[in-house]
Amino acid sequence: MRIALIAHDQKKDKLANFVKDNESAFQKFELVATGTTGEQIMRNTSLAIHRFHSGPLGGDQEIGALIPKGELNAIFFLRDPLTAQPHEPDVNALLRLCDVYDIPVATNITSAIAVLAYLKIDNR
Repeated sequence: MRIALIAHDQKKDKLANFVKDNESAFQKFELVATGTTGEQIMRNTSLAIHRFHSGPLGGDQEIGALIPKGELNAIFFLRDPLTAQPHEPDVNALLRLCDVYDIPVATNITSAIAVLAYLKIDNR
């Protein structure tokens, strides 16, 4: 099962802490991430993560390309809704693909807890 980890700048610490707090669960998955988010999570955990480019440099699109091929099972994407993002069209395209292909996506910590609980059940 492959999981993507993405976070806007103001949410990177929150996602890194969430993953660290749930490291034993995340060890069971193949992890991919946008560049800076993946780097920060790897610094704070012992997890191996395949890193794509940073989001504004195409990382969101690289992760999105996995979805139609059936190569991604869920996304943890902590978004900052209060800050304009220069790559907002890429973010919208990624979320659209999640909707089209029924990929669970967590955009805040509460939904991340729910998606992780679902993945734990689905990954038995």
